[in-house]
Amino acid sequence: METLIERAPAEHGWTRIVGGLVLARADAEPRRCDILVQDGRIVALPDPDEPRPEDKVAIRFDARDCILIPGLVNTHVHSSGNLVRSPSDRWNLELQLHIGGAFRGRPTPRQKYVSVLLGAIEMISRGCTACYDIFFEAPLPTAEGFAEVARAYRDIGMRAVIAPQLSDIPFQRVIPGLMDALPAETRARLAANPPKAGAEIMRALDSVLSAWPTGQDLVRFAVAPTIPMHCTDGFLRDCAAFARQHGIGLHTHLAESKVQAVVGREQYGATIVGHLLDLGILSEAFTAAHAVWIDDDEARMLGDHGCSVAHAPGANMRLGVGVARTRAMLDAGVTLGLATDSRVCNDNLNMFEAMRLASYASRIQGYDRGHWLSTREVLHAATQGGARVLGLGDSIGQLAPGFAADIVFLDRRSTNYVPLVDLVHQLVHAEDATAVRHVMIGGRLVYRDRDFPDLDIPALLEEAETASVAIRAETAPAIAREEALDEPVLSICGCFARRPLGFSRFVGGEFSCA
Repeated sequence: METLIERAPAEHGWTRIVGGLVLARADAEPRRCDILVQDGRIVALPDPDEPRPEDKVAIRFDARDCILIPGLVNTHVHSSGNLVRSPSDRWNLELQLHIGGAFRGRPTPRQKYVSVLLGAIEMISRGCTACYDIFFEAPLPTAEGFAEVARAYRDIGMRAVIAPQLSDIPFQRVIPGLMDALPAETRARLAANPPKAGAEIMRALDSVLSAWPTGQDLVRFAVAPTIPMHCTDGFLRDCAAFARQHGIGLHTHLAESKVQAVVGREQYGATIVGHLLDLGILSEAFTAAHAVWIDDDEARMLGDHGCSVAHAPGANMRLGVGVARTRAMLDAGVTLGLATDSRVCNDNLNMFEAMRLASYASRIQGYDRGHWLSTREVLHAATQGGARVLGLGDSIGQLAPGFAADIVFLDRRSTNYVPLVDLVHQLVHAEDATAVRHVMIGGRLVYRDRDFPDLDIPALLEEAETASVAIRAETAPAIAREEALDEPVLSICGCFARRPLGFSRFVGGEFSCA
């Protein structure tokens, strides 16, 4: 497919992508055109027959049998869980939070690198070129560990905003009555291994950021206090101040389940978003993952302060937390991005699936189709909306002059596009990533002819399999120990899930109180 012509001087760095059917952005109409790229950025989208000074072009790439779209953006993922994918069946959010510390294990720096690379391979091969990675490292984030995370993304050539997942209160102490319901030996074990204090976490963050790589564009740093109730107010303020000081993003899981919404109101005497507003945390740098159980007032607070929501419909359904009201968020002015969440709670990192589920989830909430997301709104969330969530709205998310050449090449002859009736509808509702043929990030073909030319994929997969087996063997006793406590966790958390809240995000109605 690629044809080299006489090379220009190396400093030009020109590529001409010829004759593709280009969808430049979600609200555009597809058109047949070329894309001229210089040094990783788009210079122009000329018509195929428009003459250009060919002496500048170093590489000509024939894309006449391809559909070209902007790279998709995954606004919430946890690459630290890639080696323990799909560990459960009927596992709700609270069970996952209870058992989370057990199944993660203590991966080596190399295993962290492999875990990140494995997820990046999956995302890129499914048309995703950038992500917001909420990475967990225990007991504290380290410069060594996050250097491996950043190195993995740089090695494969994928954009990422990487945020340490942090808390200073354990889950078992967040839910009222849960600690008392646990066996005495469990309480003693938890008391002997408390989370690090907020001040110690902030010192670790300073160390990680001080060692962060500079002078390159692919990876950026952010901070992620994991769930508001899992953090003291002082620690939340410190994280927000840290983000403001360094001009970076602030990311949290917000009102993901009804249990969180109810407990938050009891703990704060206000809604969770209202409490964050009182703390001075809401801003354009703030991203709320999930936000399923927020009310209309909370949506307006988020929108009024320029906040974003990372909508993960697959994970919301997988964990049974309910269906987010995305129309209300958009109407309130919230920036909406799409996400897969992790391979632990959503099993795959396929952003095309996330788009389809986002569209469908909006349609099961009522008869009025005006409240449904249109396919263009969904595609916007997966591209331009996601770019804004990552703080990259002026450089990725669309194919336009001045923007990075982050381009997904889809096979025009795929059955997903035969017949081609409406490209945007088919991207959102029919594409399953099987048509992804090439992926370019920053003008570099990181994925070509459905392969990674710079990676030994069989060797990497074998290493990932070996690492996963080792981690599962290491964590099996702890997982068995925690799984034995499912009954008290479900019993206590179920009490909060049954309390009236004044609105519901369950499609089938509220819990029975029987």
